[in-house]
Amino acid sequence: MNPVISVRELTKTYQMGEVAVKALRSVSLDVDGGEFVTVVGPSGSGKSTLMHILGCLDQPTSGQYFLEGRDVARLSDDEISGIRNRQIGFVFQGFNLLARTSALENVELPLLYTNDGTSSATRRKRALEALEAVGLADRAQHHTNQLSGGQQQRVAIARALLNNPSILLADEPTGNLDSRTSVEVMEIFQSLKEARGITIVLITHEPEVAAYGSRIVAFRDGVVVSDQINDRRRTARAEIVEMPLAMEENA
Repeated sequence: MNPVISVRELTKTYQMGEVAVKALRSVSLDVDGGEFVTVVGPSGSGKSTLMHILGCLDQPTSGQYFLEGRDVARLSDDEISGIRNRQIGFVFQGFNLLARTSALENVELPLLYTNDGTSSATRRKRALEALEAVGLADRAQHHTNQLSGGQQQRVAIARALLNNPSILLADEPTGNLDSRTSVEVMEIFQSLKEARGITIVLITHEPEVAAYGSRIVAFRDGVVVSDQINDRRRTARAEIVEMPLAMEENA
């Protein structure tokens, strides 16, 4: 099987005045289709820099990035824009939603940007289907400032799913959420992998969140220090079922 994502000797250096800061140091990594890879490491370890490069939001200083066998450095700006619009979905720690706009309208936004002639009825239908996929269809008409943090993150995930991407990149998606809501969001990611076979790369600084992935890649100081199959993967769905019981026992 050819990897969906393949990076070779990837280096990223930022110039901070007279100081050169190396965010990535000769990183090589493969991700197969349908994998759920969690990338864990402390702040400044290079994991978010890697995600920006994988999402074609930034370019490496040196090294190569192959996306489904294509050398990204050789693609035109239009081709890269097409990848970001249709092939990759993004979920960030900050939900990046319009506060006084409905959940449905927020989810529709990517289709407005593509300007491909999609009718308003089709946009609405696809946005509703995306909200249904994250269990939030009943909140479609609520403004996002009327939703909880967990619900807002669900809207952000639905928006990322709108164009049926084959790859989902998530940068600290539970960073602004409480423990229970974090588990609920991780259940969505695990369900998407199982039901749709989406390739997921999720960035986190929390080892307990990384434990939901089927493979854990650990970063430190811009290098991969560990890359292992997770034989003790946490199952969010089972934990959600057990949570009310735990709450009753502790009451």
